[in-house]
Amino acid sequence: MTATNVIPGARVIENLDPATGELIQAIPCADAAQVASAVARARVAQFSWGAQPIEERAAALLRFGDALAKEADSLGELITREMGKTLRSAVGEVKGYASGVASDTAEVQAALKPIEYEAKAQAVKTVYEPMGVVAAITPWNFPVGMPLSILVPALMAGNSVVFKPSEHTPLVGQRLAELLQDVLPEGVLELVHGDGETGAALVESDVDMIGFVGSRATGQSIMRSAVGGLKRLVLELGGKDPMVVFSDANLDEAAKCAADQSLRNTGQVCCSVERVYVADDIADAFEEKVIEYARAWNHGNGLEDGTKMGPLVSERQRSMVASQVSQAKKEGAQVRLGGEVPDGPGWFYPATVLTGIQQTDSITHAETFGPVVAITRFSGEEAEGVRLANDTVYGLGANVWTGNAERGARVASQLRAGQVGVNRYLGGAPGTPWVGARQSGYGYLGGPDGHRQFTVPKTISVARP
Repeated sequence: MTATNVIPGARVIENLDPATGELIQAIPCADAAQVASAVARARVAQFSWGAQPIEERAAALLRFGDALAKEADSLGELITREMGKTLRSAVGEVKGYASGVASDTAEVQAALKPIEYEAKAQAVKTVYEPMGVVAAITPWNFPVGMPLSILVPALMAGNSVVFKPSEHTPLVGQRLAELLQDVLPEGVLELVHGDGETGAALVESDVDMIGFVGSRATGQSIMRSAVGGLKRLVLELGGKDPMVVFSDANLDEAAKCAADQSLRNTGQVCCSVERVYVADDIADAFEEKVIEYARAWNHGNGLEDGTKMGPLVSERQRSMVASQVSQAKKEGAQVRLGGEVPDGPGWFYPATVLTGIQQTDSITHAETFGPVVAITRFSGEEAEGVRLANDTVYGLGANVWTGNAERGARVASQLRAGQVGVNRYLGGAPGTPWVGARQSGYGYLGGPDGHRQFTVPKTISVARP
């Protein structure tokens, strides 16, 4: 595919295949005037959409979920071409989130049900009204799942949405928008393509709320821009998730978790395991097992059978990962596996295992977002494990591995994170929120309280006759 509808000299997204570096399509960026027009159309459409019964809004989104499921294979291939993840993972993402639309809409509908209260002289109830126009700015690493985590509750609540997908996955975002526009009234879902300049224009526009998933630095910038208009925010940001392995842990299971959850999606997951703390007396055996599991994570084009790990999304992202590994080596870390940029086209980086990392090393504190297992040894004392795990500005997820159930529960309660797994990776159940504690988020997504963040609670009291 080549450039289409591009005005010479205009700002464009160069949508590149990360496995080859080849141009997929050049896409014009929306400027500030185009963003303002999209917001204005969404504002007009919101009044009638918000006035519809929530059951009708749910019916429209259920039709969208059915249509999305039918495109799992084709959309999965597009995801792989745009951001690199393996085809199996990409198709699984589409199928999983498409099948979840029905339960998500039901969960939002239940969360927004009016609440009635007892009062002697009045009838009192709280209803949940839409915010108005929501800006949805979403990332590339899960280009179907992350948008839907904002789009579904925002639309179900009666908001209209102006959606800016990542510049790395614009065509996936465009197809999601088209499927939604097929079932929604005109203007309820507006799409704008663009880079950071377009995103900044959307944040500064006449929207009522901003839902964002992405980096901590961009989240901070959004907060600064939103303060003048007192715009409501839901921000899911990055992480530097710790995994603490005590001496009595199941080493095989813990080592497999460390490898799999550091390398999954080429490490490009906000809640990847990015810091592994292992007790000194089991560290030698644990590190060898991690290396053994990590060797199985071969890299290659995500469209090819047998590939476990695709390329990083961009040349810039690979450079950032390579730079972190290089700096870690200078600071004394040992590269036990990988650690070198391979020759050839595409932005590949091998599964890498670093040991001998110290708490003061730079890689311990900066988000990596790449296929690196970073291991630090500690004394094995419970208090020390908690202290090291909490030594970060982030607070997205954490793991604890121990054969002592009481210690597992005790440590989990002390870790400053929104999600903690004990003898497993992170998990949840229907109705649980996804929370970024500390600087990993502002507000949260999912669960009844998360869904309600896309609304304004209004309490109405009526005098009894």
